[in-house]
Amino acid sequence: MLRRLVVTLMVTMILGLVVLIGLIVIRFRAPQQAITLPEAITLAGSGTAVAVTQGMGWYAVVVLDGDAERIEIYTRDGDLRQSVPITPSVAPAAP
Repeated sequence: MLRRLVVTLMVTMILGLVVLIGLIVIRFRAPQQAITLPEAITLAGSGTAVAVTQGMGWYAVVVLDGDAERIEIYTRDGDLRQSVPITPSVAPAAP
């Protein structure tokens, strides 16, 4: 009985390892999408870009301007689409 349990465990572990290796190979063979950003980004106002992300047809830049932060959303052509100020959240006062 113990021998069958050990053999079953061994077969299960081998199959699990083969599945994991297969999934890793499949995942890394998939073509990776390259990030395509413009060569230069001209910010709408003053400030320093601290982060960039992209979506379908747009990209966003987090801008730090002194103590204020904002998110500027641009079209792929570089036109400013929207500017969203980031306000710090205020934690509720403890009772």
